[in-house]
Amino acid sequence: MPGTVWLDALPLWGVFGATLLMVLVSVEAGFRLGRYRHESSSRETPEPVGAMVGATLGLLAFLLAFTFGLAASRFDARREAVLAEANAIGTTYLRAAMLPEHRSELRSLLRDYVGVRLEIANTGHVMAGVQRSEELQGQLWSRAAALGEKHPSSIVVGLFIQSLNDVIDLHAKRLAVGMRIRIPGVIWSGLYGLAALAFGGIGYQSGLAGASRSPEILAVAVAFSLVMCLIADLDRPGEGFLTVNQQAMIDLKNSMREPAR
Repeated sequence: MPGTVWLDALPLWGVFGATLLMVLVSVEAGFRLGRYRHESSSRETPEPVGAMVGATLGLLAFLLAFTFGLAASRFDARREAVLAEANAIGTTYLRAAMLPEHRSELRSLLRDYVGVRLEIANTGHVMAGVQRSEELQGQLWSRAAALGEKHPSSIVVGLFIQSLNDVIDLHAKRLAVGMRIRIPGVIWSGLYGLAALAFGGIGYQSGLAGASRSPEILAVAVAFSLVMCLIADLDRPGEGFLTVNQQAMIDLKNSMREPAR
């Protein structure tokens, strides 16, 4: 799948590791700067810094929640699109049984189409699967157009063409919500930039107060990295642990059997 943001260059475990490293480096850099300011003749006190760090952390929490909401909404849209497409293909398959001609051929093409859609989800070969899906759509549409020309007054043919058009439209929708509509790179950049400032501020306040490095910061870094990894997982279709359930398509495939003769 072609990447849409710079973060796609990293696998999910790489996102976790890079985020963890960024947090720890930011804290350490802030701590050393704070320790230097503490040991110099600076009259800066940690109390005002604490208020500014708190404000930065609040902004980080807001942006983190906003980004998580975006990723979750995209995930829900992908899940709904699978169900809608399965229903549309199922309707088209049932209506094909009532056509005056080419019923078996059209139903066979629809079975192949469902198999391709499931293969995309199972193997992750998106581009090849999309190309094959569009080839099958072209074959289905050419036969439907021929039927429409031959039987222009047939209600059944008109209903079949309408449902087939819905199938093609839902293919475009799944492409959009699955591949093209992603969290923009500028949001990822802003989130990581704000996180570096916030965690650097935590280290700076600690160093300015003359405190030692707290091991608790490792737990905070791991927790933040896990959340960022979870958001990236939600934003990446067909990858990671959070994948869209294809049971609706599986049930449809199991129901699309030619009756025994």
